[in-house]
Amino acid sequence: MLIFELSSKGRRGYRLPELDVEEVNLKEHLGEYFREDLKFPEVSELDVVRHYTRLSQLNYAIDTTMVPLGSCTMKYNPRINEELARLEGFLNLHPMTPEDYAQGTLKFMYELKEFLKEIGGFREVSLQPAAGAHGELLGLLMILAYHRDRGNFHKKKVLVPDTSHGTNPATASLCGFEVITVRSNRDGELDWEDFQKKLSDETACLMITNPNTLGIFEKRIRDIADALHERDALLYMDGANMNALVGIARPGEWGVDVMHFNLHKTFSTPHGGGGPGGGAVGVSERLVDYIPVPHVVFEDGKYKLDWDRPKSVGKLLAFYGHVGVFVRALAYILSYGSQIDLVSKYAILNARYLRTLLKDLLLDPYEHVPCMHEFVLSAQNLLKWDVKAMDVAKALLDRGFYAPTVYFPLTVREALMIEPTETESPRTLERFAKALEEIVKTAQENPEHLKSSPHKTPVRRIKEAEANRKPILRASLA
Repeated sequence: MLIFELSSKGRRGYRLPELDVEEVNLKEHLGEYFREDLKFPEVSELDVVRHYTRLSQLNYAIDTTMVPLGSCTMKYNPRINEELARLEGFLNLHPMTPEDYAQGTLKFMYELKEFLKEIGGFREVSLQPAAGAHGELLGLLMILAYHRDRGNFHKKKVLVPDTSHGTNPATASLCGFEVITVRSNRDGELDWEDFQKKLSDETACLMITNPNTLGIFEKRIRDIADALHERDALLYMDGANMNALVGIARPGEWGVDVMHFNLHKTFSTPHGGGGPGGGAVGVSERLVDYIPVPHVVFEDGKYKLDWDRPKSVGKLLAFYGHVGVFVRALAYILSYGSQIDLVSKYAILNARYLRTLLKDLLLDPYEHVPCMHEFVLSAQNLLKWDVKAMDVAKALLDRGFYAPTVYFPLTVREALMIEPTETESPRTLERFAKALEEIVKTAQENPEHLKSSPHKTPVRRIKEAEANRKPILRASLA
């Protein structure tokens, strides 16, 4: 039901005090931008509360069920971090507040930056990017500035593995680079020979995820970095999978020149719903001069915003980043302290345990290679009953679980990409495995039932592509 269907003429959910200032003619002030044809629903406060509460109860969320989306780290995040992000001093601080009156906020931004430098092994960190893809954009802009500064105008190509996140080639193209795909080998890693063949003096950088989207660690990462640096090319690392590395390994020590951290995946801000996010970017010595302005520094006993960076790529946001995301991330890091490596260790342990539980239910194309925090299975073995990965995903919804990422990465046919995260208990993982076992059995005995799943959700099976292009609503907004 849409809120417009609850509308009844004359209902109000608010009361405004009597007007005690001169009335303004909005139409006169707004001119052509004033719209008289807007139709708003007329509902009571109780109507609004019940409507949106009911909608929230129809959704799958980490508060109600396991959300094993591979490469997305949809984990439970402590409520205390939400409380801290809503402290009035942080929540209501105006971004134009003079530095002398914003020392507390600048201090925790500086401390977060320093922690991320330590965790990632980087020379410097910028907090400015508002999301992971935004961090990618900053990374490529800095790489572009680095090469232009050195007169490397022939550096026009970016190497991207075939297991990369889709945003990687998109960002490279957006920045004007030519994208060259590098194959992966039978072990799911970057194919060394194909990489060497495609690496040239025109290469600006390689964009890599480690562990990659198959959940496999790129063991030759240092060799890759050395080979790039010999050609005066740089190494960009997508930090979406840092949930497997925090406290265990530092990408900067591998020769990574720039990497974005997904603060909304790895460091506590709830992930999903379109934001806000945080794509803080760490850089090596090569790129320090090009980080965005303003940059938070500590000088002469006070925290400041440094604008004096002549080679900076400039501003990436109207202001300084998503401060609420910073609060959550710092609280998360401080709460774990020196034991923050437990995040990654339990994430890896859970993934390997669940992978073992699912053994023989679906195909495991890389069963000979250990996984990190996530793994990819294939539903190809169910095709003989005309059951596909999408059918498995829909059937999981009927059993109380959100579906894994499907059909990604593209290197695995009928892929299901599963990331249990560190916050799920062994009992939950066993329940998930039991549900998948039931689905495989149903595929063999009653495949048509699976192909019409889900049966218990508020919305049944739809044609996703068509629904996006031609949505059909049950009420007119006129």
